[in-house]
Amino acid sequence: MAPVGWPAKGGLVSGSERRADELQEAARPRPRRGPDALALGAFAALVVLIAANVVAIRFTNRELPPLWGGGTRFGLAGLIFASYVSARRLSLPRGRALAGSLLFGVLQFGLGFALGYWALLEVPAGLASIILASVPIFTFVFAVIARVEPFRVRSLIGAVVAVSGIALMFGERAGGDIPFLYLLAAVGTAASFALVPVVIKAFPAVPVAVNNAIGMLTGAVILLTLSRVTGESIKVPELPATWLAQLYLVVPGSVGVFGLLLFVLGRWTATAVSYQTVLSPIVSIALAAWLLGEAVTQGLFLGGALVLTGVYVGALAPDREPG
Repeated sequence: MAPVGWPAKGGLVSGSERRADELQEAARPRPRRGPDALALGAFAALVVLIAANVVAIRFTNRELPPLWGGGTRFGLAGLIFASYVSARRLSLPRGRALAGSLLFGVLQFGLGFALGYWALLEVPAGLASIILASVPIFTFVFAVIARVEPFRVRSLIGAVVAVSGIALMFGERAGGDIPFLYLLAAVGTAASFALVPVVIKAFPAVPVAVNNAIGMLTGAVILLTLSRVTGESIKVPELPATWLAQLYLVVPGSVGVFGLLLFVLGRWTATAVSYQTVLSPIVSIALAAWLLGEAVTQGLFLGGALVLTGVYVGALAPDREPG
């Protein structure tokens, strides 16, 4: 073997040739490693907070119309982020960066939630959980198409295994004669959420607080407008439990969740982060069993094991070094 800096047939390599070799080596796909401890801890906190959001929304839905409740939630959370941005005098994005923040708001807080609320009028909760669990598959496909991630068979296998686990957990609750448009809305919700991490990766980076301020306020405008168009009533909570639930949804459930989401996206792949949609139901079931005494069936155990296996294969397991 020729020494480093020498070609196979002898003679020194020129600077331009060495630079070309370095660029080619840099462009070569690297073995994927697992996430660092900080990203993994933030991801775990994200999953727990999202799971608790499900319980909190059940409380707010008892008094608040869904679009009105969601619009006020994200409006207040967006104002918290905006206050921080103003206090720190952070610069606002322009051009493609601003377009990315606006698209983030439309997909995550506007379109995704609006379609989801509408779909749940007819789609059973079990089937909705299965459809939402397809987010990692959608994200994987979108990320490969947008070239923000390379195609990895392991990522695809992990996503399919995880979704199969959710299907096993909730399949018994998935029946019913469902109008096609409502089913399409549920799929649209999953696709909308799946596009979010790809958008964050594909557009120029924006500080977490700035991105959330713009995104949440954009989504709030969409949801509150739809609330008025659909004739929802403007209502202030009366029960203390509703106030506490909405406060949770605004601060930990929105400021915390989406601050963590964008933080983890800065340190992990889009597909890996999307696995929070299949892990959160497991945590929700555990919380319901602990706090509400709900039964945990064999299907939930087996499905949960499949989900965890899929997440490990698709997101956590490092690739082996070549050779």
